[in-house]
Amino acid sequence: MDQILINLLNGFSSGLLLFMLSSGLTLIFSMMGVLNFAHASFYMLGAYVAYSLSNWLGFTAALVLAPLIVGGLGALFERTALRRAHKFGHVPELLITFGLSYVVLEVVQLIWGRTPVPAVPPAWLQSSAFTVVQSAQHGLSIVAGVAPPEMCQSAGEAAASCSRFPMTRAFMMLVSLGMLLALWLLLTRTRIGLVIQAALTHPEMAEALGHNVPRVLMLVFGSGCALAALAGVIGGVTFVTEPAMAAVVGSIIFVVVVVGGMGSLAGAFVGSIVIGLLQTLPLTVDASLADLFNRFGASVHEGSRGWPLLRITLAQAAPILPYLLLVLILIFRPKGLMGTREE
Repeated sequence: MDQILINLLNGFSSGLLLFMLSSGLTLIFSMMGVLNFAHASFYMLGAYVAYSLSNWLGFTAALVLAPLIVGGLGALFERTALRRAHKFGHVPELLITFGLSYVVLEVVQLIWGRTPVPAVPPAWLQSSAFTVVQSAQHGLSIVAGVAPPEMCQSAGEAAASCSRFPMTRAFMMLVSLGMLLALWLLLTRTRIGLVIQAALTHPEMAEALGHNVPRVLMLVFGSGCALAALAGVIGGVTFVTEPAMAAVVGSIIFVVVVVGGMGSLAGAFVGSIVIGLLQTLPLTVDASLADLFNRFGASVHEGSRGWPLLRITLAQAAPILPYLLLVLILIFRPKGLMGTREE
């Protein structure tokens, strides 16, 4: 039971990290209609910039400055390159962001090298947020921080097991939820949010009222890149900071956006949680379809047609489950779970 709870929390934390990434991509698409193929590259760039700043100014300063620096670079790219390609249609926009992803990758490898860098979390993130204790005598309990050793020892028949939840993942969840609340308040309760929504739905009217719509779009693109960089700062110290980190999340965030619904921030949140759980929970299930058939009396043996496919366990199939969900969503609900955009 303790492992199930830990895996469930790991799924939520992974989903919330995906939300930090997909929210920026969703914001850019809903405002500009641009699928930013370089979005994962800004995630990687945020991790590397934070690594350099952490060695100089500390992690807390890097957590604030790295997203601002990467967001500024994103805004500069929109102003100097993407805006020029925008008038030629969607294909040039896709191509220029696709090319940018390769440029960022090469620049990162030139500056920081091709091997992982030692992005170590600060001391206050290296401990455990809490410990889940499963005891045959007292049942399931949660202890803040690291549980005392005597609680995790087996004494006679009263066996106990302890599973720790890292502080880095707890911090990731806290930042993600804080970012969700901040985005919701910004878009629904502030004048800036009203201008952004007006520029999205009625750009000509917003410009007639004196608002600089191109500048608003530039700031939105930069903000989306900053959100990706924020995810990179936390993901870099939680997992590993390496040039391949953009490729690892590059495809899955597009799955999240399509499953949740193109242009829907709420859909991005729901899709992120679903994909995070779908990637994590099956890892605890070491059973296959053949085991299921045998349990219900339908004998399946090695001579059966399709035997190798039936022997694949759910844990082995976990990496492809999000993509299978993507196929089903495109077949039965092309707009996604909470999609609103018609294009």
